[in-house]
Amino acid sequence: MKRDLVLEHSFVQSNKKSARRKADDTSASSFSATSAGGESYDVFLSFSGKDTRKTFVDHLYNGLIDAGFRVFRDDNELREGEEIGTNLLRAIKNSKISIPILSLNYASSKWCLRELVEMMECMKSVGQVVLPIFYRVEPAHVRHQVESFGKTFSRLSRKYLEEDVAKWKQALQEVASLKGWESERTANGHEGELVKMVVRKVLSELKKAFRLDVTEQLVGIDNVVEDILRLLDDNPSATQIVGIHGMGGIGKTTLAKVVYNKLSDQFRCRSFIADIRETTRHKGISSLQNQLIFDILKMDVQVSNIDEGIGIMKSRFKRKKVLLLLDDVDDNDRIKALVGKHDWFEKGSRIIITTRIRPILDDVICQYELKEIAEDKSLILFSRHAFLRDSPPCEFESLSRAVVSTAGGLPLALEVVGSFLYGRNRGFWKDALKKLKEVPHVKVQEKLRISYDALNYEEQQIFLDIACFFNECERLCVSHMWEACNFLPNMGIETLTFMSLVKIGYNGELRMHDQLRDLGREIVRQEDYKTPMNRSRVWIHEEALEVLQRNKGKEKDRVEALWLDENHSHVELTTEQFETLPNLRLLRVDNATLIGDSKGLLPKLRCLAWSKCPASVVTSFHLEKLVVLYLSDCDISGLWEGWSRLKVAKQLKFLALENCPCLKVTPDLSAFQNLEMLSFVRCDNLEKIHSSIGEAKGLKFLQFRCCEKLKELPQEMGKLEELKKLFIGKTAIQEIPRWICSLKKLEMLVVSKCKSLVELPDSISHLVDLSLLELSGYSKLCRLPECIGSLVKLQYLSLVGVGIPEDPQLDHALFHIPNSIGKLEWLTGLDLSRSGICELPESIGDLKNLKTFYIAHCEKLCGLPSTIRKLGNLEILDATECKSLQGEIQIDGLSSLKILR
Repeated sequence: MKRDLVLEHSFVQSNKKSARRKADDTSASSFSATSAGGESYDVFLSFSGKDTRKTFVDHLYNGLIDAGFRVFRDDNELREGEEIGTNLLRAIKNSKISIPILSLNYASSKWCLRELVEMMECMKSVGQVVLPIFYRVEPAHVRHQVESFGKTFSRLSRKYLEEDVAKWKQALQEVASLKGWESERTANGHEGELVKMVVRKVLSELKKAFRLDVTEQLVGIDNVVEDILRLLDDNPSATQIVGIHGMGGIGKTTLAKVVYNKLSDQFRCRSFIADIRETTRHKGISSLQNQLIFDILKMDVQVSNIDEGIGIMKSRFKRKKVLLLLDDVDDNDRIKALVGKHDWFEKGSRIIITTRIRPILDDVICQYELKEIAEDKSLILFSRHAFLRDSPPCEFESLSRAVVSTAGGLPLALEVVGSFLYGRNRGFWKDALKKLKEVPHVKVQEKLRISYDALNYEEQQIFLDIACFFNECERLCVSHMWEACNFLPNMGIETLTFMSLVKIGYNGELRMHDQLRDLGREIVRQEDYKTPMNRSRVWIHEEALEVLQRNKGKEKDRVEALWLDENHSHVELTTEQFETLPNLRLLRVDNATLIGDSKGLLPKLRCLAWSKCPASVVTSFHLEKLVVLYLSDCDISGLWEGWSRLKVAKQLKFLALENCPCLKVTPDLSAFQNLEMLSFVRCDNLEKIHSSIGEAKGLKFLQFRCCEKLKELPQEMGKLEELKKLFIGKTAIQEIPRWICSLKKLEMLVVSKCKSLVELPDSISHLVDLSLLELSGYSKLCRLPECIGSLVKLQYLSLVGVGIPEDPQLDHALFHIPNSIGKLEWLTGLDLSRSGICELPESIGDLKNLKTFYIAHCEKLCGLPSTIRKLGNLEILDATECKSLQGEIQIDGLSSLKILR
């Protein structure tokens, strides 16, 4: 409270001489800049007082107040000084929704425009909802600052810095692209109806803002929700607390979230405090008090101890009618520290508590024990995960019922086990059923461990490798190592994804949930808690050093994988230290040198990644079984004598060199007949690709990225008939060779930032499997070949920056898109941003599956074809800063459009 008074005093003192009008509404819900302080609001109104203060805005303001919203309306007629008031900025930031009423004289007020800039910043940074009203002006006039609105803006602009004017223009363009209301075209110009529509929209948006995320796979929960609601409504005039208790994984949090969502629109003050047990353990109870204080009071106060937090809440919450959800409470002291006694809050407040421990609720009158779901409902929930339907097939019905019975009605167990059995045969199910019968259903962690224990040996090794080393890593690269170790990665990863233990990201990266990652690492630690050298995997830098540096001469045959982190200081390692690791298959070392002259270290090594080292390091290892080699920041060159030594690595499948400045020519690859992935990144002096590349006929992935002296691709590359992905971005390539047509299986071609690229050959039409083509980055390319329409499987086409010279002082080149582009029926993404295109073909309307279309900053583009309205699946249309674009964008027919800029 003291802080608020200081802020208010400061503002008043700085504006003593301002001419003010007495507020016309003394209601507690009426706020102005002088009283903003740290308060929070549902709605912030921005308007020109000259146009609308006593008319439309007054009606809208009272309509919102009558609906029960906290509304900020600034009551200052005149302001002095050049800077927008601190409290006014805070009021915008502390509002959930901003409503700018853009009228003729809105553009004559620097204050209105600065408010608008702040609103658009809040929309982009924190997701604030902005609902514009175009009051007797047209959105197009606002967007382009033309007609009467533009004249008003122009007069104001002459008085201020170009930097400020630019910000105002951008804000006007952005707000005019948002969906709002035109007063003259809404409800036939009846402003009373418009006010009602705005109030309804505000109510709808505020309801959405406070809904918690709940899974769609809810079964048998309706009756339980009604039970909880009845308990909470037992005494409407009192503060009611309901405690929900039950075993872990029973669904307490899900149930509480559903109830919270049903009640949220009845409360202005709400707070969901998640996972109290774990958060308290790591951050302390004071951190949760801080969150609760912020959620209810919108005050960023950092309490230093529990008693201080209790004091603030006890004194400041008395007039607050709240809805609270305290999730997973494990100690009665947590309840005392967060909600104290019932008299902390205004009568009518509702508090929901979930816990695994029933005695914690001894002081809570209304308790509800959440029990296991019934067998019929269990079967439905299980079937949705095991068969993607509500009931099992006839041939699996008896097995399904048996499995469901072992889950004991525990929802999380049903979901995990159902995912685990998805797609499996009957024999697999029978073995799994035997396993499940041996393990009691007590905790969620144990259920996750059941899935791990059900994996075979190879699948477990993959799971543990991902948990310890490869979370967020590209799947294909590490799969080569697992394949060499006979872990059967294709089958193993599929199994892990079926069991919901691993997910595959958009770019093919492996993703594992944090709890599953920690489970895997704990399993490895359990191999020997005290001695890292007795574990199979060591991923902590200090422990890895301990394994290498201690117990000299003692064999450490249990260690299979070792990782020394790059975020530590340089270390010196010796060949003698590695001689004690005969079973190491994975080694990654960053920022270390190797001393010694051994030539046969680590006979079982499959994957070697070493950064910031002399090239000679590689020759110290046993290479016959190596399948993955990654070297970066080293002095390796095409003439390096170690290449002849490396030729013994007949099984090599992945070779990557990054930031190797001495490399001018790629190595002779004739010995690497099994190579599937080859990558050169930031090799600044690489000028030539060795002709032997054509002998690596198994290549599926080839990358030359940021090799800025590489000018041409040799004809021998046309022999790479298995190639699927080719990346040659930021090179000096001038043309795509005609032999590109030989790469029949090519699916991705990325030629971004190749500034010397002039044209594409017609032979590109033979790449019938191509799904992604990226030609972005200010190349000299001025046209697409007419045959582009032959790429019938193309899904994404990027031409960002093409047709524009690198020197902005030169005239823009023109870029032509052929009419045949309309034949790309599979195309879902088209990006022409910042290109030199001046017109689009009518056939654009034939791209029936197009979802995203970017033409931002196309300064020569004069118009859009009328056929654009045929793009019924289009979700995003971005025409930002198309300065020559004339007329309105016709969005009739764009039924799926979500974003228009």
